[in-house]
Amino acid sequence: QLQLVESGGELVQPGGSLRLSCAASGVTLDDYAIGWFRQAPGKEREWVSCISSSGGSTYYADSRQGRFTISKDRAQNTVYLQMNSLKPEDTDVYSCEGIEAGCGAILENRYDYWGQGTQVTVSS
Repeated sequence: QLQLVESGGELVQPGGSLRLSCAASGVTLDDYAIGWFRQAPGKEREWVSCISSSGGSTYYADSRQGRFTISKDRAQNTVYLQMNSLKPEDTDVYSCEGIEAGCGAILENRYDYWGQGTQVTVSS
């Protein structure tokens, strides 16, 4: 069974950068699309980015295009979300989710496995 653990969230100043990690255990990520979501208390989850099981296809929410980069390290069995030029409105809990069905499912907010999330706070 796929288990996901996020890390890397912290307090950063506006304009700064963070790299979030989604470390997988139990099975290889080669069979799973992995997506990143964000959610604030009392608000709906918002899809941020997704990478296909092969790593050959990546997708981004329009507001993050150009600032965020998702990648997969097979040797580490980990998916990363590089976040640059961070803004206060990027503040949220970020979590990763996995599903074998592909990014199409992730974009429909469907997933089978999820992590506990990591807090990103952008503030001066």
